[in-house]
Amino acid sequence: MNPVYWFQNIGFLNMIIKGLIIGVVVSAPMGPVGILCVQRTLNKDRWCGFATGLGAALSDIIYALLTGYGMSFIMDTIENDDVAFWIKAVGSILLFFFGFYTFRSNPIDRMKPVSHNKGTLFHNFISGFLVTLSNPLIIFLFIAMYGQLTFILPDSWILQIVGYLAFVLGAVGWWFLLTWLIDKVRNKFNVRGIWMINRIIGSVVMFVSVLILIHTIRDYFKFVQ
Repeated sequence: MNPVYWFQNIGFLNMIIKGLIIGVVVSAPMGPVGILCVQRTLNKDRWCGFATGLGAALSDIIYALLTGYGMSFIMDTIENDDVAFWIKAVGSILLFFFGFYTFRSNPIDRMKPVSHNKGTLFHNFISGFLVTLSNPLIIFLFIAMYGQLTFILPDSWILQIVGYLAFVLGAVGWWFLLTWLIDKVRNKFNVRGIWMINRIIGSVVMFVSVLILIHTIRDYFKFVQ
């Protein structure tokens, strides 16, 4: 079996797509910062909510880089196809449980009163950054996503930079789209909408993780023969 099978045929477009997916998946669930972003969009204005999301995106890219840097030290191990298979398989399973947790969670329970005082965009940015930075457990989500999508590449720093830039684009794009949508439907949006967002995101993540797991198993046994 080719010892670097999992790292073949990965080009710029492939890395851009992977980075966008990771950026959206990490940002989309309605955790504390997501709820804060929605509340500020409704109670203040769209740009206060978007600034909060940008702060969260900055924190996420810091954790993304730290996780990638840490995993780069074990690239010799990851490059073994048998080990890479188990990393991808376990990553799929962990991502499925992340989707299941997102689907079952009720973000409404974590909602807190938000001041109608707009404050500065910088204040909203910093608070979004600190709320996200206070949750280092997101590193485990990055490990699962990196393993599942073969995001960390040996000796391909240009492709890796492209992937991280795409991650930023995906995260920022999500917060821009979310605040735009909430602003457009603010008169019809209620707390049930936040709950529905989590249901949809959780369902999509579970479905995709199962598909990737099946694809991983099929390809592994196809090339191991």
